[in-house]
Amino acid sequence: MNKALGYLQPYAFERLNQIRQSITPRDEREPIDLSIGEPKHTVPEFILECLKKESDGVARYPVTRGTPALRAAIRDWLIRRFSLPPDIICAERHILPVNGTREALFAIAQCLVAHEKPNPMVVIPNPFYPIYEGAALLAGAQPWYLNCAEERGFVPDFAAVSPEIWERCQLLYVCSPNNPTGAVLSEEQFASLIRYADRHDFVIASDECYSEIYPDEKNPPVGLLQAASRNGRTDFRRCLVFNSLSKRSSVPGLRSGFVAGDAELIEAFHRYRTYHGCAMPPPTQAASTQAWKEEQHVLANRALYREKFDAVLEILAPVLPARRAQGGFFLWPQLPIDDVRFTRDVYAEQNVTVLPGSFLARESLGSDPGRGFVRIALVPSVADCVEAARRIRTHVEVFY
Repeated sequence: MNKALGYLQPYAFERLNQIRQSITPRDEREPIDLSIGEPKHTVPEFILECLKKESDGVARYPVTRGTPALRAAIRDWLIRRFSLPPDIICAERHILPVNGTREALFAIAQCLVAHEKPNPMVVIPNPFYPIYEGAALLAGAQPWYLNCAEERGFVPDFAAVSPEIWERCQLLYVCSPNNPTGAVLSEEQFASLIRYADRHDFVIASDECYSEIYPDEKNPPVGLLQAASRNGRTDFRRCLVFNSLSKRSSVPGLRSGFVAGDAELIEAFHRYRTYHGCAMPPPTQAASTQAWKEEQHVLANRALYREKFDAVLEILAPVLPARRAQGGFFLWPQLPIDDVRFTRDVYAEQNVTVLPGSFLARESLGSDPGRGFVRIALVPSVADCVEAARRIRTHVEVFY
């Protein structure tokens, strides 16, 4: 057995379930779960119709590299969305479809961490999506936690990382818009990361699966490939982006995404995946092709999230300090008490579930940047989000 399995901590939702199993909520109203980032918006009908139409594709083995039509749709979307020069991305060389970003973000560490160099390290933002940590540990690397402090707007201070850490770093995970804080990296911050990667020879894995949920239609979050292109890095050397349809199109069960960037790294990842045996089913590829081409459902999706943020922030603002997320669908409010206690209490008294921030972070350099916060996922209906916010406000006003 791989001894690294023993280094894995209980997953955040496993720990949350342990809390809930020990409590019988006093509130008799319907439970509202704001803990899991699983979109609940209606699945676009054209995606369902395409899956039905292409259902006979299950009779064929899928192609790991994906169909030419799917790769072309992803290429065209990247060019439109991130204002890339039309000839900068080759659908054959720069793009690889994957079964959602979770699977790919885990697998990329297994593919790229090299033990020829001593003491490999993977740098991850803190707090973080737990897959980054598990991927690093099971690849035989040491995670190094880069704190995202509130006083910096929850953006990592990359300049504070020592040259010794960068020299050991083989892979850097970034998440923009960030899960759980909603912070977004600027073009200059991405550009500085590319300079660090060049100087110290590591790969940047940019998790951008929340890129299509943002408050201002005129100011979408910048992406790593966009920053690379604008700063003269037209070969995307050492740059990989990960994106999916789960949040953009409200189809988390479709398990459809892509990796794009450095052609050499994409080819290496393709070689790894041919042995991994994780090609996307043909009906999924066909439906995904159509989803990447269509934007009206994405506009409607964003409008619905904006409506929820507006309503919930108005309710919670008097009792909990919370910033409007620059991207994504999470609130990350600071609490008046310990985050685990708050989670227990609001579940027991109000039948509302949130996720303790400390379950998404590790103590690093003397502090735990997740402690004292909770993650609130605004994924249910507007009515349920409003009802949950009212219950949380009542709870804070009565007990704290």
